[in-house]
Amino acid sequence: MSTLPTFDLLSERVSAGERLSDAELTELATAPDILLIGMLADSARQRLRGSTVTYLRVAPHAVGQDPVAPPDAAHELRVSGEAASLDIALATVGQARHVAGDRTIAGFSWADVARFAQDTGKTAGAVLSSLRDAGLDAVLQVPLDTVGDLEPVLDTLVTAGFRGLRLTVERAPAAERTALLLRVAALQDRYGCIQTLNPLPASLQPFRPTTGYDDVRAVAVARLAAPSIPMIQVDWMRYGPKLAQVALTFGADDLDSVPADDDAPDGRRRAPIEELRRNIVAAGLTPAERDGRFKTVA
Repeated sequence: MSTLPTFDLLSERVSAGERLSDAELTELATAPDILLIGMLADSARQRLRGSTVTYLRVAPHAVGQDPVAPPDAAHELRVSGEAASLDIALATVGQARHVAGDRTIAGFSWADVARFAQDTGKTAGAVLSSLRDAGLDAVLQVPLDTVGDLEPVLDTLVTAGFRGLRLTVERAPAAERTALLLRVAALQDRYGCIQTLNPLPASLQPFRPTTGYDDVRAVAVARLAAPSIPMIQVDWMRYGPKLAQVALTFGADDLDSVPADDDAPDGRRRAPIEELRRNIVAAGLTPAERDGRFKTVA
């Protein structure tokens, strides 16, 4: 039997900015009907962002790539591929900085930082400081499910000068995500510098696929579990327009990894950016482009 208060009482609390208890969120997350948690998460999104949904256009910069000017539409360069050593990582960031202009550069994961530290005998903080000095603005993946103790990791990132942190999930199955997401509010209360939370796995498991049902539920839990985190993200390239659009009605308010290359051989209306904007508008929301520093640009 459900022990939850009525929907109206829950809605009043969410609309007032109150975080629901872990027990309430867990019960909502396991209920067979996802509409209740979806409506509550949508109320939380509206309180924080109104009708605005932001998106970020990015351009890849591969490890070992010669410097190539990114498309004008790009607002962030993303380092892609695996750097075999810290020296290669530093060289790659330096090459990206050479062509980035005032765009942000994001790349690597916490696992990369730990590997560079182990290989060089340096501390993780020293590795981060050297990457920061080379021009890196953000560590792209700090996964809740593969970083054992997040507090010292966040301490190290903040001490090295990284702000606007981006928390992610690497591969946790649907059944494990709620417990992970419930940890985030306490981290934000302590550090206050988590800017985005992307609750959907970065690595898709072909033999343990998630469902759209599970994914939008995770988005809703993330929004309700962490009302003090400004943005709940969905990766546009990885999850596609259909799931992204539904996720916007379940608490998501930022679309990440939008390609900056806007080729439209079939006409402007079929350009990728126009498709994205149409999807946002069709969900009853207002698109707003942002940069890698989370500032609205259009």
